[in-house]
Amino acid sequence: MPLYLTDDQALLRDTAKEFVADAAPVSHMRARRDANDATGFSRDLWKSFAKMGFTGVIIPEADGGLGLGHVEAGTILEEIGRNLSPSPFLATAVAAVEALKGSASRERWFPGILSGDTVAALAIDERSKHDGKVTMKAERSGNGFRLTGAKQFVTHGHVADLLIVAANTGHGTTLFAVPNDARGLTATPERLADASIAARLAFDGVEVDADAVIGEVDQGDAPLARLLSAGRTGASAEMLGVGGGAMDMTVSYLKERKQFGVPIGSFQALQHRAAHLYSEMEVARAAVLKAQQLLDSSQDATEAVAVAKAMTGLATALAVQEGVQMHGGIGMTDEYDIGFYMKRARVLAEMFGDTNFHANALAEAAGY
Repeated sequence: MPLYLTDDQALLRDTAKEFVADAAPVSHMRARRDANDATGFSRDLWKSFAKMGFTGVIIPEADGGLGLGHVEAGTILEEIGRNLSPSPFLATAVAAVEALKGSASRERWFPGILSGDTVAALAIDERSKHDGKVTMKAERSGNGFRLTGAKQFVTHGHVADLLIVAANTGHGTTLFAVPNDARGLTATPERLADASIAARLAFDGVEVDADAVIGEVDQGDAPLARLLSAGRTGASAEMLGVGGGAMDMTVSYLKERKQFGVPIGSFQALQHRAAHLYSEMEVARAAVLKAQQLLDSSQDATEAVAVAKAMTGLATALAVQEGVQMHGGIGMTDEYDIGFYMKRARVLAEMFGDTNFHANALAEAAGY
């Protein structure tokens, strides 16, 4: 598969670039942060995403969506990352949609996602670091189940309309579509380093009926794997945008900032660092596109997804670190946006497993 976008994909990228830069630039994130916004994103902006058709990018045409793929979703996510736009796009329009595909639950939740009325959150992680383990209990109760346990790092979990919850049902993992008004559910929001909001969720005997099951009981590994692959690849695409935005800002600064009467970008040492950064970002871009293409062709993308998440974690960390350093001391202040890119990169790196998690998974798969 060629590692470049088709004409149609490039057109979508350009459309997303113009829309996100106009509707949700970095100043939009700054304004919500400064106002101590308790939601974490704009519902009006989410409705605008829906009007553009973005919320249905990977929803099949038979269900009212655009029927496109992860490559196309990635072009949107990259622009969200480039502009640090607070948005539920990754969790809702990518990961949650992928989990709901083919299940009866999609008939209830897809219309709201398409219209921009529904926001989904992913209640997967239970510990401080993502490890893929599910210990939360779901026990049979009448015609449904009773959920007991806790989840954390649930982005937008305090305001989401839908929670995708992974629980242990005795003989395997089961995914549940849980509405946010379920009795016994408590959400405690916490502001993260990048000013986004995630929640700790406590399930105290939350009752759900059998219709809440996504797929089959005890057979949730398949939809959970689809959710995680989509989420990891999507987070990688968003990190590309964060790293690319930081790199572009740094290169512009090197051209404008002068010392000894000349632009600091004329200094060979800084040129070498900028060239190295560009190379690392391009390698990461190729890794992400490869993972997206494999997902879209329904091939085994497990290894490619791990490579993409690990590579973008390394490349984006380099981009934001070099950006702050080459901006000098002012790079650590709120006067320049570069520090916000570093904070967003750190949060995205932790989502669905960091670089070390995926590097270790690749090593174990290779027999080490």
